[in-house]
Amino acid sequence: MLTRLKRPATALTLAAGMLASPLAAQDLDFSGMTPEQRQAFGAQVREYLLENPEVIMEAVNALEAKQAQQQAAADDQLVADNSDALFRDGYSWVGGNPDGDVTIIEFSDYRCGYCRRAFPEVEELIESDGNIRFIMKEFPILGEASVTSSRFAIATQLEAGDDAYKSVHDALMTLEGEPSEPVLRRLADTLGLDADAILARMSDPEITRRIQETRELATRLQINGTPSFVFESEMLRGYVPLDGMRDLVAQIRAEG
Repeated sequence: MLTRLKRPATALTLAAGMLASPLAAQDLDFSGMTPEQRQAFGAQVREYLLENPEVIMEAVNALEAKQAQQQAAADDQLVADNSDALFRDGYSWVGGNPDGDVTIIEFSDYRCGYCRRAFPEVEELIESDGNIRFIMKEFPILGEASVTSSRFAIATQLEAGDDAYKSVHDALMTLEGEPSEPVLRRLADTLGLDADAILARMSDPEITRRIQETRELATRLQINGTPSFVFESEMLRGYVPLDGMRDLVAQIRAEG
């Protein structure tokens, strides 16, 4: 049976069309339908969906794919608009292969459980690949312990250089307990660093500036959690297993 709207269509065709494109319903004008026609239309749509429930999942999958494509395009633009701050800020620690063909950036918090989970996998990715440039962004967002840890790491970089920073970074990623002054002092001593100089440097305004700039960058990139990554132009918000990271690196190279 046909249900007359402004243009003729069967209820089944309309249902399928609306499910295939959730916005399609906006193109239909139901104002000309009588209550009986609306009721009949609704009954036929319901019957169709009960007989073909897979259509709902097809529509949901199509919508999710469309949204993912839109988000990816928006993320690409955000990375492009903030490329200098991301890739060339002049102070973030750079590891791996400085001349690598793929650059990965991580926004990390030392007190973040998923950052700690990702830490050995990121290390394995960089070491086993050999051609990845890795940039670490200090992004302490989980309270005072996070800020203290980041200030200590950056103070180490300012006072003792990049190699010392990497050693401290790795130690903080596996540190148990709170980063109190005695604990940080012992950590520095264990690594053969000048604990007094590093602890005194933690109040340096330059450290405050760096952390603040990274927070502002994260806000512009719509990053509000850790770990968050940038693989060249693609953003990944959240933990990604090692195999997933390897697949993404391979995809970037294949497309490059």
